[in-house]
Amino acid sequence: MHIEPGVVEGAKIFLSYATAVAGLGLTVKLARDSIRDNGGALALALRSLIASVLVFGFFEVLPHHPVGVSEVHLILGSTLLLLFGAGAAAIGLAVGLLIQGLFFAQFDLPQYGMNVTTLLLPLWGIHLLAKRIIPARTAYVDTRYTQALALSTAYQGGIVAWVAFWAFYGHGFSSENLASVGSFGLAYMSVVLLEPLIDLGVLAAAKALSRYSQGPLFNVRLHQPA
Repeated sequence: MHIEPGVVEGAKIFLSYATAVAGLGLTVKLARDSIRDNGGALALALRSLIASVLVFGFFEVLPHHPVGVSEVHLILGSTLLLLFGAGAAAIGLAVGLLIQGLFFAQFDLPQYGMNVTTLLLPLWGIHLLAKRIIPARTAYVDTRYTQALALSTAYQGGIVAWVAFWAFYGHGFSSENLASVGSFGLAYMSVVLLEPLIDLGVLAAAKALSRYSQGPLFNVRLHQPA
């Protein structure tokens, strides 16, 4: 979902700085909640480190293709949320994206505010959604397909919505821009078909290997009801 250079230029790009601050502010809140409820500061640091490495791999190693106004990536935001908790997932997304920009894609750095907003605000949304659709008595390893599908659809849909916002904000509603946004949206939402299956596969592995998937490296809720 890397916004292509030139989509938003000039003074308009300052809006992305404001939205990025909002997204990073929510990340601070999620991190504080995680320290309080999900194992403490050291556990958060360990999970955030793992999440950052994974996010970097999602962006730099997994296949990705430019389509329309952005790129199609397999980000696995809901997987990160379920495995590591919202605080570590948010930190991982922000840090992994920054590392990729600093060392491998410097041309993306001017778009960092837009890209990090596009990742973090949908994550906040599915964090709230998970509280509503996964009962407190249910450990995440027992998540059903319909619940995983809802989380994935909401996350990927949020990304598409933010990419569309940046494209229309930058270049208006010309037929060419509409077609570019539409082609990206169709390509990106295809990820929804794959991500829930990955979520359930990862959760099944965590359940089968519960001896190794408990402790400070993983979300407490992975095996324990709220």
